[in-house]
Amino acid sequence: MTWQGDTDAAPSLKEVLDILEPERIETDRFRGRSPRLRWGYVFGGQFVAQALAAAEQTVCEDQAAHSVHGHFLQAGDECKPITYHVERIRDGKSFATRRVNAIQDSRTVFTLTASFQRYEAGLEHQDPIPRMPAPQGLLSQAQLARNYIDRIPKTAREQLSFEGAIEIRPVDPVDLLKPEAKPPVSSVWYRAVGKLPDRPALHRYLLAYVSDLSLLSTVMRPHAITWATPGMQAASLDHSVWFHRSFRFDEWLLFVMDSPSASGARGLTRGRFFTQDGHLIASACQEVLIRVPT
Repeated sequence: MTWQGDTDAAPSLKEVLDILEPERIETDRFRGRSPRLRWGYVFGGQFVAQALAAAEQTVCEDQAAHSVHGHFLQAGDECKPITYHVERIRDGKSFATRRVNAIQDSRTVFTLTASFQRYEAGLEHQDPIPRMPAPQGLLSQAQLARNYIDRIPKTAREQLSFEGAIEIRPVDPVDLLKPEAKPPVSSVWYRAVGKLPDRPALHRYLLAYVSDLSLLSTVMRPHAITWATPGMQAASLDHSVWFHRSFRFDEWLLFVMDSPSASGARGLTRGRFFTQDGHLIASACQEVLIRVPT
């Protein structure tokens, strides 16, 4: 996000696109790098997107990802390259399956399983899009955060450093400094800042990238806590995305989320992505770790 005095921490859309697809160094090995977020660790959505992109480079061109399931094992170091090792689990007539390990310093820090399918027609139904305000009438996350950005800790500001590349417009925003308890539901509009190439795979990578941005915050809402709560410890444990229909990420997408349960310092959260004209194009689910100081 482009803050006055903090522009070095806000990657542009070009920078994000440049890192989404890892460089191939061997047949099934790829090298990824991180954008200049200056977090000290690798953003979880980056792992999901890069591992998916590495896997997709090993399947047939007419096979597209329909599901990915990842586990975050250790924090990654954003200052070091990431090696993605792709294992070819299955190559069938319609489906292909890949397992991807993300490795740093000889340690597996993230692992992902992805499934791909050749297009075929079939049964069609979907949930309707909920009634929500249009994105054009909402304030962006950047505009909302200007009111208190200088008063929140660095760990919370890190969560706001994406709007140089992605437009983010919350439907029912929470005050990071003075949160009120709300039901465990939330909705956010997303769109790339600029026109994207006509490559469906690239749009999937971007959706996978942002799908890790808002899910965890939904678990916090009924407890009146946020990323700015002192002593907060929170992290994604696992992450899944299912792609249902084609879409463009340079057009507005609504991410509707809810959290059905929190217990044992863990929370479950799930979400659905809709186009502005109502098509359900993807779903996501995540289990998170949340530790609040007593």
